[in-house]
Order: sequence, then C-alpha cells, then structure tokens
Amino acid sequence: MPDSTDDSSSVMSASSSSSEEESKAIKQPPTKKSRLSQPTKRPLELAPAVTSTDEQRKSSHESNQKIIVLLDQAKLETVKNRRNIFELLNCDDHRDLCKKKLKRDPKEFRPDICHQELLALIDSPLNKSGHLKVFILTSKKVLIEVHPSIRIPRTYKRFSGLIVQLLHKMKIKAGTTSTTLMKVIKNPFSQHLPTGTRVYGLSCEGNLYSPLGLANSLIPSDPSSQLPPVCFVIGAMAAGHVTVEDHPYIEKMISVSEYPLSGAAAISRILGGIEHHWGIV
Repeated sequence: MPDSTDDSSSVMSASSSSSEEESKAIKQPPTKKSRLSQPTKRPLELAPAVTSTDEQRKSSHESNQKIIVLLDQAKLETVKNRRNIFELLNCDDHRDLCKKKLKRDPKEFRPDICHQELLALIDSPLNKSGHLKVFILTSKKVLIEVHPSIRIPRTYKRFSGLIVQLLHKMKIKAGTTSTTLMKVIKNPFSQHLPTGTRVYGLSCEGNLYSPLGLANSLIPSDPSSQLPPVCFVIGAMAAGHVTVEDHPYIEKMISVSEYPLSGAAAISRILGGIEHHWGIV
C-alpha cells in the first residue's frame, strides 16, 4: 500500500515553493522598461466651479454685452515692388525705399504688430464666446471692421497678402459663404459706437490696474446685461501711444502693468481678466 503521507508532503513542498516564487516575483519592483511600456491613466480634472453646456454657449453668443477693441495707428500701407506687384510696406523688405524715397524711418513700418494683436484678439476665448468686436484704424485713417469668425493667417506673408487685397478691394469675403470677414467702413470711429459706450485708452502713462481689478472696476458683472458696451483703444504702432487728442471720446487712460509691454501681451492681460470676471474658460 503506497504511503500517502509522502505524496502529500511532496505536494505541499511543491506548492510552497511555487508560492514562494510567486511572492518573489510580486515583490520585485517593475523595471524602467516595463514602467514606460505601461501607459499611466490619470483621471480627467474639470475646471472648478465652471459649468458649460450647449445652451449656455448659445446664449453667450446671443448676448448683447460686447467688448469693443480699436487697434489704433496700425501701419498698413501698400507699395509696388520692382516686379510691379503690390506688397505691404514693412521695415524688413523695404528699408531702402523708406529711407531714400519716403524719407522716413523704416522702424515705423511694423505691420507685424497689428498681425500679432489680431491673433491675440481673434484666438481669445472672449471672441469665441461672442463677446468681442474688433476694429482697425490705420495711420492713413482707413477704418476697418473685422468679423469675429475670421481666421487670421498664422504667417506674416499670408497676412500681408490678405491686407493688400483688403486695401485694394475694400472687403474680404469668405470663400464658401457670403460672409464679409473684413471691410473698410466710413470714418469717424465714434459713429460706430453705441450710445453710452465707455471708452478707455491704453497707455503706459495711464492709471495702473491689475487685469482682474480692471475687469471688476470697468466691466459690467453680468455678460448678458443690456448695459452699454466698453471700448478699449490700443495702439498698434512701434513707437508712441494712444492720446486723448486723437480720440477725444476717451474717458480715461489706463495701464495693465508696471512694465512696458507689447500690444499683444497687453491685450492678453486685459482679455484674460475679463474672461475670469465673466467665467469664460
């Protein structure tokens, strides 16, 4: 008769050895290769105290409360090159022309400043939510209205071609629809402001506000209110600043930093404060 105790002991020893091997395998830390091969799954985090639904976005677009921005003294002028093609006058490509023929400092001709500011305005959540209206006033007193649905070209070369076409044809239409994306309108700018609009000029010499303090002090608390809009006049030139002499309807000159900023940086601070004030994310 076979001895059952020997069989049971052998089975127990085999199971214990296998369990020890498994425990050793479990206790071994994962290698760097295994950690990199396994993707880490992190929980998605929602912005605190923010709710966004299709109905809210739709009502936001239909809101009457607007922020109006005028880019003042933008250097947008056309010139004919040697190949008899019109180009946007700029300090990089037409330095000799500015010095010899125009007798002006080439540093003044910076249309790229307007390009950077338009990108900051049109790409902002404030514009995408339907609360922004943009105008451009060139140094030649050409007033341009910009549609909020326009997509500003990312490169300066494409932007230059768009502005040359606008200044010659007086309007730019969308390719697939009949929407006018940019058009030249009649001066003065004040006739395009709704009655009661509060206008503020941006200057490094103005009263200093933090972005959130500016929004709390100058912007209505309710984005869907029927109050008159607020307008900011922001310079788009390489040197100088906005003056009350050029725009007598300006109520107050303001500043958003203790340090000199580019126009695009100042725009980002202003719009960021308003977006935080209105809960636009």
